[in-house]
Amino acid sequence: MAFFCFFVLFFTGCFSSKETRTFYDGEKLLKKKCSLCHNLDMPPKTSPNEKAPPMMAVVFHVRDAIKAATPTENREKFVAFVKDYAIEPSAEKSFCDEKSLKSYGVMPSQKGRVTKEELEAIAKYMYDHYDPKKFLELMRQKAEWERLPFYEKVLRKGNCLSCHDVKKDKIAPSFERIAKRYLNDKEKIIESVKKGSRKKWKGFKAVMPPFGNLSSKELDALADWILSLNKKEDKED
Repeated sequence: MAFFCFFVLFFTGCFSSKETRTFYDGEKLLKKKCSLCHNLDMPPKTSPNEKAPPMMAVVFHVRDAIKAATPTENREKFVAFVKDYAIEPSAEKSFCDEKSLKSYGVMPSQKGRVTKEELEAIAKYMYDHYDPKKFLELMRQKAEWERLPFYEKVLRKGNCLSCHDVKKDKIAPSFERIAKRYLNDKEKIIESVKKGSRKKWKGFKAVMPPFGNLSSKELDALADWILSLNKKEDKED
């Protein structure tokens, strides 16, 4: 009986301690505690009146300045540095160059404004989020997006190709079929996209939702591209 009581008490203690454990969300804490001074975007936005360097620049600089044999050690040292520096900052501890220190100054101590547990969560998120590989991939995606024709950006923004195909019918008619039906009636295409439509196409049960979030320029470009499919078909013939 005594053993049974010990067993119950032991495991009850384990479960209750897990239930009361606090979870610290590094992303939310970073936005709450750091966004007033640091720009958190990646890639960052800069301003002539910024109070502190962009967070991405801070992380990249500190990650690079810390000497470590492995990525794991680099991360551990980064987290330790942030936890220490945020509470007791100084020019001597800083990895900033003289020009940056002169421009921004030494950050004020965050003692009393953030706990050690919160700082650890913030530092870990900073290290993982502002990763050079992620940044390069974002820049690659951005460059790929910029190379797209404007109408294709609109197609992607509206997720149009989930229901329509250029040549083949899906749950909605193909863009080539739409182009044939409306020929040069550009305004009807724009109206259908902007306001949505239903029961206009025999054999298709899908409802066209309204895309009022598209600008006049975007609607115009989309309609022009759809109608251009008629010309392409004429050339092929």
